Amino acid sequence: MTEITRVPIKPVAKGSLTKLWIGVALAIAVGGGLAWSAVPRGLDLDVEVAGTGKTAAKGDVVFVKYKGKLAADGTVFDESQNIPLPVQGLFPEGNPFPVEEGATIPGFFQGLQQMQKGGKYTLFIPADLAYGAAPPPGTPIPPNADLEFEIEVMDIMSRASFDRNLQILQQTMQQQMGAAPGGAPGGAAPGGAPEGAPPVAPGQ
Repeated sequence: MTEITRVPIKPVAKGSLTKLWIGVALAIAVGGGLAWSAVPRGLDLDVEVAGTGKTAAKGDVVFVKYKGKLAADGTVFDESQNIPLPVQGLFPEGNPFPVEEGATIPGFFQGLQQMQKGGKYTLFIPADLAYGAAPPPGTPIPPNADLEFEIEVMDIMSRASFDRNLQILQQTMQQQMGAAPGGAPGGAAPGGAPEGAPPVAPGQ
């Protein structure tokens, strides 16, 4: 079975709360974006289902379900993963992508800025806005390959809201680890919290 290459971001594997926190944090721990630039010629976005919500803007975090394919023959090289977030209500379905240059390949960054919440799209990315002549080693992406993504936008969140929810998630995890046997001190209330107590109610 061919190993699928995680192109825009690495998947968050099912596992411990600590690993999950690291995975979500890495999804937005990228360099600051540059000023808006016009969509380069060659990038093509087909609207399969029109969205009804806001359009993603630079600085937002977009949650998407996606599948990446080679435009030449349809070989799938990447697809979104289910992320089992431990605190319900903080984050929607889909994989988070910050709308910032450097967080993903240039064509994906540009394409996100034309998408609306609830929309479904087919995004064609020419090679010069993907990996060009130097694709990641050991992947099925050949040099100078054009890419195509099927994308469903689940939600769009401001960076401020995303960061706030990450803090809530981190605090909840710390409380859960502090209440568990062998957990870090200081996470439980005086007198100790019963094991398995529900987490702090998430905020919006």
